[in-house]
Amino acid sequence: MTTTRRWLLQSRPNGPLKDSDFELVTVPMPEIADGEFLVRLTYFSFDPTQRGWLGGDTYLPAVPIGGVVRAGGIGEVVASKHPGFAVGDVVQGAFGWQEHAVSNGMTEAGPVTKVRAGVTPEQALGVFGTTGLTAWFGLTEIGQPKEGDTILVSGAAGATGSVVVQIGKALGCTVIGIAGGPDKCRWVVETAGADACIDYRTGNVGRQIREHARKGVNVVFENVGGEILDAALANLALNARVVLCGGISSYNDTAEDRQPGLRNYMNLTVMRGRMEGFIVLDFAKRYGEGVAELAKLMQAGKLKTAEDVAHGFENCPATLRRLFEGKNFGKQLLKV
Repeated sequence: MTTTRRWLLQSRPNGPLKDSDFELVTVPMPEIADGEFLVRLTYFSFDPTQRGWLGGDTYLPAVPIGGVVRAGGIGEVVASKHPGFAVGDVVQGAFGWQEHAVSNGMTEAGPVTKVRAGVTPEQALGVFGTTGLTAWFGLTEIGQPKEGDTILVSGAAGATGSVVVQIGKALGCTVIGIAGGPDKCRWVVETAGADACIDYRTGNVGRQIREHARKGVNVVFENVGGEILDAALANLALNARVVLCGGISSYNDTAEDRQPGLRNYMNLTVMRGRMEGFIVLDFAKRYGEGVAELAKLMQAGKLKTAEDVAHGFENCPATLRRLFEGKNFGKQLLKV
């Protein structure tokens, strides 16, 4: 092969993502220098945080206009002048939307790592990747659940939320999920093991939370934000902990779309609650510990996964949009 393809950011998204925000280009196959290696990408990870990277500076610099769209991925080393990476190694890193990537072992989002033997690409990008680690550290370190607590998880059929549900059950808690549609709610209860799941598309969410959590919610794991978070805040137990992981309901909002602030935030004062945000990169030095704990749960049959795998490099933008259209079920991936 003498050429390869890349998806570049054509313009800053304003509102929902559009095809015109991206450009698919064909470029000469890159060459490697000493200390570098070439990766042929086989899988990409799709995560809500990518929307923030496209819009502006967040906890990472914004993807520049004309730059390769940032994303995690897995691939095979096909050429190497790096002593730590050999041809045939399967590696994982933030390579971006490109069929081939040159690396020196580091990306702006962290190091490139080798995928352990016996771990599938789906697992490496999902339950043993930042998705599962976000669930583990967010719940155990920020939420600090105790046996017998009631945990409320929004986005419970999503990649992170579904893992949070199962960790909560493994820790001896009552877990209530929130998801969109009967199929997702059924999976959250019957497969992930939640005690109940609220379909936010039907009825008053706040009232449904009260029906399932008569004594209030001890831990809220928030992935959605907006009205869903406001309903959770109205149902806090004494000394509740609210874990702010994400707010996908507003990621596509323009300045004109933004709604007034939370109505029920003062309940944090009344119930002496704590609301805290985090980024999984905060725990980067402890990733090995998190993976080990998640592996124990999986080996014990207490952790099941769901993957939604799209196909075809040309479908990267459409696959990212699925996250914001409520179409994905579990971890969204794309197989090149």
